[in-house]
Amino acid sequence: MERPAPEKRLAGDPVHTSWSIEETPDGIFCGLWQATPGKWKVAYSEWEYVLIHEGHSILTDAQGRETHLKAGDRFVIRPGFEGTWEVIETTLKDYVIKV
Repeated sequence: MERPAPEKRLAGDPVHTSWSIEETPDGIFCGLWQATPGKWKVAYSEWEYVLIHEGHSILTDAQGRETHLKAGDRFVIRPGFEGTWEVIETTLKDYVIKV
């Protein structure tokens, strides 16, 4: 279990849990990730594909555009994305990351 760094935390006390399924030498990581309610700053330098299994999160970009993510939603986060991740209801997602 982890928490966002204190300087990134904007609301609540979110706890993250990850279960790695596979990591490859060429920089692909996949697994499951769960987070409890809270809000924190994010900055991506990698590609990430997500599939939401349960919960409700809001990904907000630097221009203030919100993307609500709920069970069944799929989404790609591109390198260079900056904004916030807010967990409204505990969220469980599959992730595939390419660094």
